[in-house]
Amino acid sequence: MKDRESFYKKLKTQLDETTKFPTDYLYKFIVPANGSGSDEVQKIFDNKGAVINTKKSKTGKYISVSIVIQLASSDEVIEYYQQAEKVEGIISL
Repeated sequence: MKDRESFYKKLKTQLDETTKFPTDYLYKFIVPANGSGSDEVQKIFDNKGAVINTKKSKTGKYISVSIVIQLASSDEVIEYYQQAEKVEGIISL
């Protein structure tokens, strides 16, 4: 858990130094195709004005989910990452 805290602290610092908010932020995730991961990720961003694109891998084992959403702060960026990390098998890119 400490690793996650330090990761998010570092991410917040980097975002604050390099990004002018509000901004369109791109999230990219990979989830196993055999579960409900894609739906769960989309539900997190549903009704928030996000543009969501999904694509199956060549082998059909994974689904990539790309989300573009306008966010007001680095804290908001991190909140969405923290919600998404609860999805089983998710990989954040």
